[in-house]
Amino acid sequence: MPLPLIERRSLVEQTAEALRARVATGEWPVDARIPPEAELVRLFGVSRNTVREAVRCLAHAGMLEVRQGDGTYVRATADSGETLRRIAHASLRDRIEVRCALEENAARLAAARRSEDDVAALRATRDRCDGLIAAGRIDEYITHDFTFHRRIVSASGNAALEELYLYFATAIRASIRHSIGDAQLPEPSAAQHRDVLEAIARRDSDGAAVAARAMFAPLLASLDSLLVRP
Repeated sequence: MPLPLIERRSLVEQTAEALRARVATGEWPVDARIPPEAELVRLFGVSRNTVREAVRCLAHAGMLEVRQGDGTYVRATADSGETLRRIAHASLRDRIEVRCALEENAARLAAARRSEDDVAALRATRDRCDGLIAAGRIDEYITHDFTFHRRIVSASGNAALEELYLYFATAIRASIRHSIGDAQLPEPSAAQHRDVLEAIARRDSDGAAVAARAMFAPLLASLDSLLVRP
């Protein structure tokens, strides 16, 4: 069924959204070749230049692939940029739950696979965090705290998990800043971070996972209490 003609405002964005919708609904599945440019011009009621720019945007986002002399193919069903925007607008609780799941699994794997160099790097990074919040050096704390957690993920030895963690990096940094800046939300303590570190150091996978989960339990409980408060 042809799409309705697009109003002539923000044409590139609207055309990109129309293309994205066809992919998201499965009408154009992964590895399928989308209709040629001339047909897209007719379907959307826009110029060739508008179609080309919209396709270029989605190709840059990794959703489409332009193959010279062959056509344009669907590479993925999601636009990574759009996904990140949706994550950024998700609730704080949703973002922290995702972060907790990633951290728990990373800590479990890191305890089993870490090297002595990993442990030394974790200790050094955690040492840099000490006292920064009390001194009001929030930006420095966020940088070092994020590095600490990223080192745990790296020590897990799971490249896919590390890529996923970095994909959520903006949301993770935002959740750290939010919990520090809101007096009603407890930031995981230095002692809780040390508990995770020591469990990893002694190769206690279950203990590391439990400690990682415990870091976020007070924060999630506080968010729940705020949600139900009249």
